[in-house]
Amino acid sequence: MIKEFTSEDIEKLEKLYRAAFVNSLGGFKSVVLIGTTNSQKHENLAVFSSLFHIGANPALCGIIVRPSEVPRHTLNNILELKQYTINHITDSFYVNAHQTSARYDENISEFKEAKLTPEYIDSITAPFVKESKIKFACQLEQKIDLEINGTILLIGKIIYVSIPDNCLMTDGSVNLEAAKTITVSGLNSYHTTKKIGSLSYAKPATWPKEINL
Repeated sequence: MIKEFTSEDIEKLEKLYRAAFVNSLGGFKSVVLIGTTNSQKHENLAVFSSLFHIGANPALCGIIVRPSEVPRHTLNNILELKQYTINHITDSFYVNAHQTSARYDENISEFKEAKLTPEYIDSITAPFVKESKIKFACQLEQKIDLEINGTILLIGKIIYVSIPDNCLMTDGSVNLEAAKTITVSGLNSYHTTKKIGSLSYAKPATWPKEINL
């Protein structure tokens, strides 16, 4: 049996059911920890599943921040100091990462509460997650208020990357399985991945071939 939903049907769904349903429709998503601090040196760590690629030259990525009816410490810190870190999550600490979604007061460190370790690298002002294998830092380039639902798009330029040698492929791609990076579906279902293949660049009238990287 197939269930069908119109936009009116979706709007009538119970709030939490609707959130879980719509969040799951897009399939698997990136899940990362975003580390920030403010001018008072209060460290903040939050799990995000809205990270997406924007461009490679310059290297840009975006995150969506929900409306600020409640305090958004990550957003406030990024707007204040303009830097933040993005840290991949592995299956060894995904429960810790999930705990950062709890609503702590501004002066309480999610690093401490989630039993994760802040790490400072070079001249980056924001803290990284020491337990994370792949991590990078961004400089805020643009803030866009999305009028359609009150969310905020933050666009950051990647200014620093830390990645193990064995996680970098010969063509420049990142081996997420070697890093044991996990993914998420919906709001709270975490998944490991299994690579099924790498294909050649698609061209008209030429079928893609399996390639080894």
